[in-house]
Amino acid sequence: MSHALNTPPNVPVGTLKLLGPLGLKYEVGQPVSPLDDGDWLVEIVLVETGSKVVYRYSSLMEDRDAD
Repeated sequence: MSHALNTPPNVPVGTLKLLGPLGLKYEVGQPVSPLDDGDWLVEIVLVETGSKVVYRYSSLMEDRDAD
């Protein structure tokens, strides 16, 4: 997934998704910073704990939407 270095991707902010194979529910936040490979880091909030972490945009887009 390639994005211009300084142009953030169109992130589905506020969407609830399930984190990879673990299936933890998280809420999508804002783009944080670009990576050298063209991907971006996006802030997410783990619903169960309220913890904020950064996650790759490309991985986020592969995750399933939560019910």
